Amino acid sequence: MIHGIINVYKEKGYTSHDVVAKLRGILGQKKIGHTGTLDPDAEGVLPVCLGKGTRLCELLTDKDKVYETVLLLGQTTDTQDVSGEVLNTGSTQHLTNNEVCKAVESFVGPYLQIPPMYSALKVNGKKLYELAREGKTVERKARPVEIKGIQILEVALPRVRMEVECSKGTYIRTLCHDIGEKLGCGGCMESLVRTRVERFLIKDSLRLEEIERLKKEDQILEAVIPVDQMFTSYKAAVVKNRWMALAKNGNVLPYQAVTVKDEPLADQEKIRLYDEEGQFIALYKWEEKRREYQIKKMFFNS
Repeated sequence: MIHGIINVYKEKGYTSHDVVAKLRGILGQKKIGHTGTLDPDAEGVLPVCLGKGTRLCELLTDKDKVYETVLLLGQTTDTQDVSGEVLNTGSTQHLTNNEVCKAVESFVGPYLQIPPMYSALKVNGKKLYELAREGKTVERKARPVEIKGIQILEVALPRVRMEVECSKGTYIRTLCHDIGEKLGCGGCMESLVRTRVERFLIKDSLRLEEIERLKKEDQILEAVIPVDQMFTSYKAAVVKNRWMALAKNGNVLPYQAVTVKDEPLADQEKIRLYDEEGQFIALYKWEEKRREYQIKKMFFNS
């Protein structure tokens, strides 16, 4: 079984679940999970976790993301993108580039965003998009999100091409809709490409056909980032053989059980723990008051 993370380029027309299903067939293993849903019409970076790496799915889902999107002004749809049914149209002829840029940039920072009806969020156990397809609209609570930054790449009205860095849970479709509302002409998303998730960049991403070729050529491991390399900001440590069984069971370890590079450790500081053969075991944290190491995340068992 392969363990780690692979940077997949999700193409248009595939759901994130489609990508996982195809990878299971290509790699011949079941234990695979993705790190955050991309709409079928969207494309770009989709980190996929393999084997023990699936324990990182939640960690990567929480990371900030960067998108390149095209906002189409003067049109509102039920899905908040151009794939949906047009609900309203409005003129953009009165708008200046300066007005548009100011409206776009006003969304930088925290704001309360109402999730779209066409989304996978659940209300009373049912996904919103299922209700939307039944012609139902339900009240959705606004959720706090944060637009970390917006770089306007081109204004050619009625279109605005921009790069958006945002927190988890942000709907770029809804951001486009909200900008259109602010300008009074309506707006929706015309295209979306995710260009970065944490350290994973679009220039390094691989399409499914490339991954399949690497697997056939027995070079697939070259494309997989090992699990421990996701934690290179933490100091590396080695558990002594005497305490190996305790470590691999996730038990508390005394101070003398572990050799840490670059001591001393700060209270609550996390470490990458390896056995003496260099196999990654787990993430532990140092408890200064008790002079012991406590388990944070186990990676030894598949």
